[in-house]
Amino acid sequence: ERQDHELTWSEKEEIKYTAQTPPGQKKDTTVPFPSSYSPEYVESSWYQWWEKEGFFTPEHHSFSLCIPPPNVTGSLHLGHALTVAIEDALVRWKRMQGYRVLWVPGCDHAGIATQTVVEKRLQREGKHRRDLSREEFLQEFFFLKAVTEAFVRLCDSDLIYRSERLVNWSCALESAISDIEVESKELFGQTMLSVPGYQEKVEFGTMVTFAYPIDGHDGEVAVSTTRPETMLGDVAIAVHPDDPRYKDVHGKHCRHPFTNRVIPIVTDTMVDMELGTGAVKVTPAHDHMDFLLAQRHSLPHLTVIGGDGTMMPHCGQWLKGVKRFDARQQVLDALADKKLLRGKKDHAMSLPICSRSGDIVEPLLKKQWFLRCDEMAKRAIQVKLLYGVSIMHLCLCSICSDWCISRQLWWGHQIPAYHVELPSSSDKQEEQWVWGRSEDEARQRAAIKYGVKMESITLTRDTDVLDTWFSSGLFPFAMLGWPEQTSDLQQYYPNSILETGSDLIFFWVARMVMLGTELTGQLPFKKVLLHSLMRDKHGRKMSKSLGNVIDPLDVISGISLEVSLKDGNLHPRERTVAMEAQRKDFPKGIPQCGTDALRFALCSYKMQGEDINLSVSQVLSCRHFCNKMWQTLRFTLGVLGDKEMQLGTLEETTPLSSVDRWVCSRLYSTVLQCERGFEAYELHAVTSALYSFWVHSLCDTYMECIKPVLGKAKQVASNVLYHCVSVSLALLSPFMPFLTEELWQRLQPFRPDAAKASLCLQPYPSSTQLAHWHFPEEERDFSLVQDVVRVARSLRAQCGMAKEKPDMWAVCSPSQAQTLLHFGSAVQTLSRVCNFHIYSPQGEHGLPSVPSTPPPPKGSIVSVVNHSCQLHLAVKVANYSFSLKLTSNLCTRSRGN
Repeated sequence: ERQDHELTWSEKEEIKYTAQTPPGQKKDTTVPFPSSYSPEYVESSWYQWWEKEGFFTPEHHSFSLCIPPPNVTGSLHLGHALTVAIEDALVRWKRMQGYRVLWVPGCDHAGIATQTVVEKRLQREGKHRRDLSREEFLQEFFFLKAVTEAFVRLCDSDLIYRSERLVNWSCALESAISDIEVESKELFGQTMLSVPGYQEKVEFGTMVTFAYPIDGHDGEVAVSTTRPETMLGDVAIAVHPDDPRYKDVHGKHCRHPFTNRVIPIVTDTMVDMELGTGAVKVTPAHDHMDFLLAQRHSLPHLTVIGGDGTMMPHCGQWLKGVKRFDARQQVLDALADKKLLRGKKDHAMSLPICSRSGDIVEPLLKKQWFLRCDEMAKRAIQVKLLYGVSIMHLCLCSICSDWCISRQLWWGHQIPAYHVELPSSSDKQEEQWVWGRSEDEARQRAAIKYGVKMESITLTRDTDVLDTWFSSGLFPFAMLGWPEQTSDLQQYYPNSILETGSDLIFFWVARMVMLGTELTGQLPFKKVLLHSLMRDKHGRKMSKSLGNVIDPLDVISGISLEVSLKDGNLHPRERTVAMEAQRKDFPKGIPQCGTDALRFALCSYKMQGEDINLSVSQVLSCRHFCNKMWQTLRFTLGVLGDKEMQLGTLEETTPLSSVDRWVCSRLYSTVLQCERGFEAYELHAVTSALYSFWVHSLCDTYMECIKPVLGKAKQVASNVLYHCVSVSLALLSPFMPFLTEELWQRLQPFRPDAAKASLCLQPYPSSTQLAHWHFPEEERDFSLVQDVVRVARSLRAQCGMAKEKPDMWAVCSPSQAQTLLHFGSAVQTLSRVCNFHIYSPQGEHGLPSVPSTPPPPKGSIVSVVNHSCQLHLAVKVANYSFSLKLTSNLCTRSRGN
């Protein structure tokens, strides 16, 4: 594996664009062409000019997509860069095809992540979130009208309801959190972990066994649990009906040792006889499985842990207000005092952790707002089958449980629901709620619903906010002005494509499908393109704890090891870990790679399938490619001279020599590969084709071949070279907009026909446009040339003749001799030999004869190209004995093959 620090870049000189270009004015490309590529030089000024000139203004057919709303963590990471690089390449490709392109950036407008980052900033400023009003934090209510309208419509359709259920609760945030914000930590035995709000580490990964005395008998029932602090909320003991150990206690009761409550012993097939003692405590207010079991047996719910993570008053004075994990030890001590503790042992378990706060997730029974998903998912599947859009069928089928959409946060869209107090209301009555687009509308609804006068009603708006994924699920149509029937909505909805990470297929994609189908009657997008997850070069998930998160801006601009971790929201402990990890991977820091190199590198990875293991050395390799392009243009400008050479248009340019025809055909094939790659959304195939053509076909081969060309052939070669470079720059433009614009503008003084003001306005090259440059025979034949050159270079290297130019003979069949004859000058130039002779000792019927050439001299070094072709390299007399030995070895090796 190539290490990142093995690939380096050192500037010969610092190159900066110093010309005084007012913002929005075109960059001056008549200044002297710098000797090497510099990202900082190239990327200055262009974007402001593109925007001012309106080059992004749409024209013909529409193409629309949106950037996924980011979960803000305070800084960018390469996952963000991957999404934007892919989408921007698609957008620029469609724009060059003349489409009306609408690309709307997402924004994290209502998320826990945003609140967490802002709170950290406030703490540094010595402030608290409660010091400021909601309006000061939510100065702009993103899509407020759309979110409110969606909530009201879904409530009216009886798809949103309020109920008391178990939710994932973060005691640190004092809020319910979504499933996507819960991470599982696998434990394999006793483990001490740091928990927010606790000075000492807390023990997890153990199972405790204690006994419940049977009421009215001398016996007991032992139960096992990983959470002894919740036993104050036990309402029953459950055993499997077929477990012979507990046949005698069916229907009996136990007495709670601390509260003196009598709790029943119930039988249920949900109980695992092999786990623990085979008897389980039932705590429906703090466990999802127990909640289901309690429903089956009509058991009550008893909450013993509050929203702040402390024990409730009815647990007793000895536990009232005690933190839940401190209470754990106190409960164990009290059980030991009562001689009821039966043991503790290691136990493998999965521990749910809040990804935002690092807190241990607490299942709590809370009154929340829920969205019914089952029927919506079924309707979305029907629409999917009708229109044939490739959404994951199983993903929609898996959404059967209702979605808790309310959050107890201060940042986000406040739920447009109102608690109703009537003159005759009493505290014992059930909660009464109405909803509306405004308080006045809600008051009117309440008056009609309860048959009272509006002025006698007291409304209190719910302080909860909506889950960020609810508003994110509306994004494809809300961004276009929904619920109003705007022209943008009519023109750009449904979106042409959705491009996002595969990790969001359930939490975002499926919910957009459901909400879009329910509220607009259409799927929100026509196609879905999922990219793989980004990992570091070792294949590890990027995380703060590993210290391997890389900011794309650091890759673009370059950064030293110390500066890279100086700023940001990292905890001092996390910063130490990150420093150590980055010191191993980037001992000299991250070199400046530039925007174009990063974009090209990201798009070079296969998006679907396995995760992407990104190495900075890959990005730096693309930076070298940028310099290769820069040097290519310097060479091209040198060939074209001082604007004196008359160039023909692409349609007028007819290649004459075989090598001209070959490179033109290679360009045609590259354009065809780009077309197919873009249409299939396989950007890695496009970038691979472009890199191969520019580096191997254009630079390493064609440019070397035309250096010795003089006279009329130079005129044709110059035309071919110009159009190859010009078309290639247009092909590369979606991936490298800055560099290609810079180089394309330098070519414009030589352009034989009228052109657009900017490369981004040029039509994207098509295979139809280059059909007259398709020469399949030359492409096929040139593979022999490449094989001959490869063998010739290998021979020269083995003979120690790297600086000498010996004579070379190709002894081959007449058909291959004809091919080599057509490409003779190319073979001679690329093989770096003095004279290239073709000798064909046998004839083939129907083939023209090859000019008579004497056979290779005796003592030549011989190597086999293929079964019909051998190369003979002439050596000096001084090297004769060496050549005999080498020839013998080569011939022996050839016979062995």
